[in-house]
Amino acid sequence: MRRQTRLLVGVLVLALLGTGPVGAVQAGPTKPVESGEPSAETPAAMQDACDYESLYDETIRSVVTVQVLTANGQGLGSGFVYDDEGHVVTNQHVVANASTVEIQFNRGEWRTAEVVGRDAYSDLAVLDVNDTPDYADPLNLEPVVPDPGQPVAAFGSPLGLSGTITNGIVSGTNRSLPAGGPQGPQFAIPNSIQTTAAINPGNSGGPLVDCEGRVVAVNTATLSGSENTGFAVPASQVERVVPSLIANGSFAHSFLGITSVDVSPIVADANGLNVTRGVLVRQVVPDSPADGVLRGDRGTERVRGIEVPVGGDVILAIDGENVSSGEDLSSYLTRTRPGETVTLTVLRNGERRRVEVELDERPPPGEEL
Repeated sequence: MRRQTRLLVGVLVLALLGTGPVGAVQAGPTKPVESGEPSAETPAAMQDACDYESLYDETIRSVVTVQVLTANGQGLGSGFVYDDEGHVVTNQHVVANASTVEIQFNRGEWRTAEVVGRDAYSDLAVLDVNDTPDYADPLNLEPVVPDPGQPVAAFGSPLGLSGTITNGIVSGTNRSLPAGGPQGPQFAIPNSIQTTAAINPGNSGGPLVDCEGRVVAVNTATLSGSENTGFAVPASQVERVVPSLIANGSFAHSFLGITSVDVSPIVADANGLNVTRGVLVRQVVPDSPADGVLRGDRGTERVRGIEVPVGGDVILAIDGENVSSGEDLSSYLTRTRPGETVTLTVLRNGERRRVEVELDERPPPGEEL
């Protein structure tokens, strides 16, 4: 049976929602993650409290259509004004292969833009636009993770229909989604926000905002074959990544250097574990920070017809924070920087121990292993 592993390093998910050659790859199935207590208010009551007409009037002025030309043709996405210096935020996959980028503002003005920075692992990119219209004010970020049930609105140019707003609620947080597309290396984006606000090809890079017009996330993905299941990169990632993209053109993500599986009941049984949480290390990448510190599995055993890894370290905590799943570990790593040292609590041969790992910079996609 094919071994399934999860790469726990930095992270990203693409549902590539630009149109044309820049892609429309749909995200695969995801693992639900509980996040906080439900609100006492019903979603319907919360929606009624949001004045979408006023929200549209105040927000749409800062939302742009991103048109790109590539060697294979034309693509389309969305974006929003980030600051007073003429920077626009969009998705990395929208402009990844662009030879020319044109921006259209809400009142019809066209501007040529330059890609000043992009980052595959967060699927964020920054454009520099000269002579931004006076009415296109920067949108404020809301880096605090929204609560499930909170009303939101997605802005952009779905299917080329510029100036579009769709509304919904935050369905969930801390989603970890497969990314990279069928033709490229696979990786994942952690901390993604799930929403019922309709997101379609062309919405990529547009803002997902709360009722006050603050950006809570950047529209990125939709789940193939589903309805009302969209995903967006959280504003906390925008707050961390975008300044570096403006200053340096890139962002350095932390790299631990392992592949792993979550400790499910069947994994716990096969390994004689008294816990059913954490992640079991499958492979340690040679010459990575984890090399010589963590131990990978020694192979697999067939349990109830399933090949299960046995013998690897089980990571239970990082810097004192419990690790229940790969999502938890990936999420924590996004808050660190290369060069920092983290303390891992691991279960090895039935004994708990603490080990220290100095994180490195994550290699480009496809070069981690």
